[in-house]
Amino acid sequence: MISKTSIDQVYDAARVEEVIGDFVQLKKSGANYKGLSPFTDERTPSFMVSPVKQIWKDFSSGKGGNVVAFLMEHEHFTYPEAIRYLAKKYQIEIEETQRTDEEKAEASARESMYLVSEFAQKHFQNSLWQTEEGKAIGLTYFKERGFSEQTIRQFGLGYALDQWEDFGKKALAEGYQLEYLDKTGLVIVKEQASAAGPPKMIDRFKGRIIFPIHSMSGRVLGFGGRILSSEKKIAKYVNSPESDIYQKSKVLYGIYFAKQSIAREDCCYLVEGYTDVIQMYQRGIHNVVASSGTALTSEQIRLINRLTKNIVVLFDGDAAGLRASLRGIDLILEQGMNVRVCSFPEGEDPDSFARENSYEDLVLYLNENAKDFIQFKTSLLNEESGHDPIKRADTIRDIVNSISKIPDRIKRELYIQECARMMNISEEVLFNTLAQISSKEIKDYKRVQKAPPPKAFEVLKNEPAQTSADIQYVLERKIIEMLLLYGDKDGEFEDLILKENEEGDLVLEPESSEAKVYEKIFLDLQEDEIELTDEQFRNLYYLLIEELNKNEDFSISSFMNALDQDMVEQVSSILMEDEKYALHEWEKKDIYPKNKEHTISQLVSETILTLRCYLIKKRIATLQKDTESEQEDHRDTLEEIMNYLSLNSLLNKKLNRVLP
Repeated sequence: MISKTSIDQVYDAARVEEVIGDFVQLKKSGANYKGLSPFTDERTPSFMVSPVKQIWKDFSSGKGGNVVAFLMEHEHFTYPEAIRYLAKKYQIEIEETQRTDEEKAEASARESMYLVSEFAQKHFQNSLWQTEEGKAIGLTYFKERGFSEQTIRQFGLGYALDQWEDFGKKALAEGYQLEYLDKTGLVIVKEQASAAGPPKMIDRFKGRIIFPIHSMSGRVLGFGGRILSSEKKIAKYVNSPESDIYQKSKVLYGIYFAKQSIAREDCCYLVEGYTDVIQMYQRGIHNVVASSGTALTSEQIRLINRLTKNIVVLFDGDAAGLRASLRGIDLILEQGMNVRVCSFPEGEDPDSFARENSYEDLVLYLNENAKDFIQFKTSLLNEESGHDPIKRADTIRDIVNSISKIPDRIKRELYIQECARMMNISEEVLFNTLAQISSKEIKDYKRVQKAPPPKAFEVLKNEPAQTSADIQYVLERKIIEMLLLYGDKDGEFEDLILKENEEGDLVLEPESSEAKVYEKIFLDLQEDEIELTDEQFRNLYYLLIEELNKNEDFSISSFMNALDQDMVEQVSSILMEDEKYALHEWEKKDIYPKNKEHTISQLVSETILTLRCYLIKKRIATLQKDTESEQEDHRDTLEEIMNYLSLNSLLNKKLNRVLP
């Protein structure tokens, strides 16, 4: 258990814009920040962060909350894990009781897999630094590659002893369950010789140097292991198998160490291997990640897209490898990103080139040799096609096919013009080719659709009727919003007192009074004996009234910190509702939304009056239903209906509404 004092310290120190900025590239938008949703695939920002309110809202997925809610949603942290992560980021020492063996056993499967992986990293690091075998083989290899001790420790590099059960036995002795050692792939469980005997297990990474693979938040997801012997029958590299916490296609090696630099430099260097990343990072190029030896995937590109729109792909000086790697560029273009390509001299790769050159020389080389993707692809394919007209035609078609992947029409046109100039061919031919490719893609897309489009004038059957909004829900939500935003504000309100005039008619006479917004709302609802019907709104209402009543310095962020995560998401959704209009940048179109704070007294009064009218109409409908029976005397009920109709008419006049 983490102490409440520690949790309060974490909330006080954590800044939602700083934490989310580690995962999403945020740009200033008025008083807020906006960026691409980290939960959906989108090209237009719909993700908003409010530094003032210390909350966020993703309008594309509907998710929202405070800083802890983001980490729980994005990184799948438990609540304690999110607090620990923030404490580590802001260098806060937290007080918590030690986990017992029973608590470890009760942990969720996912959390247990993370715990096993963290233990494994520490074990492999210990084997590297503390054992004779680790120092003689693993540490010597890393130092021969030019890695400093600081770099080795920073990336958590390790060594697995050349023993069949070294890690497995130590993990079991520490109380970690065999089930999770198996699920993470750290050990391979063999069939038991007999039901009574102990399970046979083998360490997957036996005798290998270890590269831990981290998530964007720094959690250990899996491992890569390299064998140092020259035995041909054994695979050079072995990775952790796919699991609930490690999906190779969704992970980029080095993203945890690179994310801040990528956002700051607004550029990401993409390489192929672990040592490429480490060597360039050590040389001073920190905005570098690797696809870990796998083919580049859309999910990996989207990880980068959250931090920057600019990618520089670094290739080895190997012609065959270059040709194969060009396929990944098309995926990057499809995401609407800007791509440049840089290849190293033949026989060199990012690892060797960074090791042999200074930081200044490396930066100079990258700046001078990074080409726009079309220049790079054109020069590379031109070398292959030579003067052969058929190969040359295929080259041009290949380049135009890449251009067709770009979603931005202006960019497509500019690239067509550049291609025409470089390939000495007319723009008209290239535009026609582009149109043919686009048309084919549209036809292919339509062909795979399961249901054909409806014919003209065809009536669609079994369509559910669109239901109207729940008026009471909307009004109750508005009451919670007013309490959150303006509950502690003072206002001058006009109360309506029902009186009889000289002619004997009932009229509403206005009376002015001053009060705080929360007092006005509470007294009005109490006077009418109105209770919110939505359970979550009702709970929030009483919590807000209590907090506003006892705390003159009401703080939304402090209030939210004490709520459970379901309520946090609801509150964030309410508070950020109006912020979605900022995504459209109305001010640039000379449209200026009205500031609600200037008319808060009117807003409160109209909301309460509207709720009263709605409840009166519901009451009238109930009474009218009671009069349907012919066996009873309904005079009293009819008189009550008439009184309610009269009151409803008076209230609607006050609201300037015309009743039918």
